[in-house]
Amino acid sequence: MAETSRRGFLTGGTWCADHNKIVDRWPREDTVTKILGETVEGGGSACNFAIDIRRLDPGMPVATIGCIGDDADGAVLLAQADAAGIDRSGMVILPNERTNYTDAYTASATGRRTHLYLPGASAHLSPDHFDFSRSTARIFHLGLPGIHDIMDGPWKGEANGWVAVLKAARAAGLETNFEMLQIAPERLRGFVEPCLGHLDTLVINDYEVGALTGRTTTDDGATDLAACLEAGALVMERGAMKVLAIHFPTGGLAFERDGTVTRVPSVAVPPEVVKGANGAGDAFAAGFMHGWHEGRPVSDALRLAHATAAASLRSVGTTGSVEPVDACLALADRWGWREMPAA
Repeated sequence: MAETSRRGFLTGGTWCADHNKIVDRWPREDTVTKILGETVEGGGSACNFAIDIRRLDPGMPVATIGCIGDDADGAVLLAQADAAGIDRSGMVILPNERTNYTDAYTASATGRRTHLYLPGASAHLSPDHFDFSRSTARIFHLGLPGIHDIMDGPWKGEANGWVAVLKAARAAGLETNFEMLQIAPERLRGFVEPCLGHLDTLVINDYEVGALTGRTTTDDGATDLAACLEAGALVMERGAMKVLAIHFPTGGLAFERDGTVTRVPSVAVPPEVVKGANGAGDAFAAGFMHGWHEGRPVSDALRLAHATAAASLRSVGTTGSVEPVDACLALADRWGWREMPAA
């Protein structure tokens, strides 16, 4: 990694209010299920990543850019940003707009999640909201394609607004990282393929790497490691990334530009401590990118990523149980590490 005087993170994109609900089971149509508990907390890639970085490292500068509404959910998001010490001067509050919100259901019987969302103010986010001229951050973390109407469409000669923003960030001296959403594979591929040449890093999951390459990398929650290895190599060929990290329940992979592939197993989290997986992918990304920012070896960045994701599982919300770096790593060592599955 090149020497740079820049430090810290800038996040951009999705800020939404997660209306987290624990239900006993996900219902069939025309049936009833009971809500066992609920909270309203910050969610979305720009929110979760920013708060996770600050929880991992309270001294790390973090700023953000996004659109929210002038309503109760927006007030929750602003309060959480302030509590985390995030510079939110780039946040735009749109009057008479509903803040993007998600009804995030976790079924206690299975631990599986179902999300229903309203785009609200996020639909108005555009490349015009991204001003990098005063940013001193080193890494720009952007997402989520597929739920931002203007950003998803063509923009001033670019394939979409995401490309325009990534190019502007790099021109301003920032390194770029991208986050995805598990939408239909062909839609995801259409949004992301044009972005691959404008990324310095990419952290995704087993489903997303399959969606990008047309490979079947998961089957009813089970990861095909051999297919992920093939798909990861293809994504590296098509992009400009220095490193690509892929995570899945039992482990993680990292591909480097020189052809090195690193494998690290995940943490053996005791089932009884798991409250929900909402935000675990953001936590993994934050752990990995913090390690990358700090110049850790890729294997250590993967370990921190897994440790951060494991810590996050103790909360129904997305960020509430992430702890400082050393505490996350100590927790992972107490719980132990899985065996890396064979390809």
